[in-house]
Amino acid sequence: MRHLPYFCRGEVVKGFGRGSKELGIPTANFSEQVVESFPPDISTGIYYGWACVGNGDVHKMVLSIGWNPFYRNTKKSVETHIIHTFKEDFYGEILSIVIVGYIRPEKNFDSLEALISAIQEDIEEAKRQLDLPEHLKLKEDNFFHLPEGKIGNN
Repeated sequence: MRHLPYFCRGEVVKGFGRGSKELGIPTANFSEQVVESFPPDISTGIYYGWACVGNGDVHKMVLSIGWNPFYRNTKKSVETHIIHTFKEDFYGEILSIVIVGYIRPEKNFDSLEALISAIQEDIEEAKRQLDLPEHLKLKEDNFFHLPEGKIGNN
């Protein structure tokens, strides 16, 4: 994973509407333009790292990059689950993320329950990894201090 940590920023757009409603695990989705700007050799799969909406607080997150085989997506997506409860949606806000580490490849599941269980395990793994000192230091990175009008990737 030579691209890690990977720093990315973009506007939050409406996704498939499954995260909150079907899975009970809300996600913030990047636009196709941001997804296409990811280095092609970042593997699909599940990652962990840090996320910040606008100039808000920095929170732990777990991230899916890929086609979500369970749903047979035809477009690659990048979906961030921020491990925090927000009072309201934040479509149109700028989401800044730092991808710190890799958990597992994406895979298909036999049932919705198996998918939800795997995501819950991914969340717990992300929490454990992000408590390590080498990962905690990235929570304070200046990248999360959003300059006015700044959008894009590095």
